[in-house]
Amino acid sequence: MEPTPEPETIDSNFRNGSLTAVGIILGFSLNFLSHWASNPLDWSTIDLLPLTPLAVGIGFQVEALAELLRRDSLLATRYERAMRVFLVGVLLVASGIALALLNDILGVSRQKMFG
Repeated sequence: MEPTPEPETIDSNFRNGSLTAVGIILGFSLNFLSHWASNPLDWSTIDLLPLTPLAVGIGFQVEALAELLRRDSLLATRYERAMRVFLVGVLLVASGIALALLNDILGVSRQKMFG
């Protein structure tokens, strides 16, 4: 009978650095959304276009943070999944910011990114 191999793990210091980076970027994403949403100008339907990927991307980032805070996130497979979820979230937030910027540049939105 062969012994079952131990699952591959990562060093906790490596995970802690990733956890810090995820927290900082999530904080930026939430701050951007808060600043953009608190703009006193009226919202229009076109603002839903950038808002959707922003909100979904933040949800993915929160999910990644929650996964990294779990004790079993030191398992390599769990850690890699959390990083993939986080990167999807970052790409969605970036696309939402790009869409908001494009709306601002084209003048199709009443919500202004820059004042």
